[in-house]
Amino acid sequence: MKVSETYYDELFNFRGQWDMESMCGLKIRTVDGKTYVIVTELYQENPGTSVTYAGESLKQQICEAKGLDPNGIVYLECNPNTNSKLSFYDEEFFEVDFAADIQNRYRRLTPEEVKNIVG
Repeated sequence: MKVSETYYDELFNFRGQWDMESMCGLKIRTVDGKTYVIVTELYQENPGTSVTYAGESLKQQICEAKGLDPNGIVYLECNPNTNSKLSFYDEEFFEVDFAADIQNRYRRLTPEEVKNIVG
């Protein structure tokens, strides 16, 4: 199942759990003075850890590689639409707050919010 390249501007290699070589789609956007870092799950194209399980480590690795302040970004995870019959593979974007407790860590973005950020 191939993820459309419209979801990312580049492929980003990162160290996943147990230092496993992993890969995600990456898009960085600045909208209304906010910098959004959007990581996209690549499913079978990713040889290692998913973006969700890489979590805060992935955020740190991206900020380090791109010269971004981790406290100055909005971190988003994208589960892209893969045109599957399974609802698990429907498009969803989540804002992730790693400082929040697990029940409040993920906030699903509305379609309007997604459109304002990624076009």
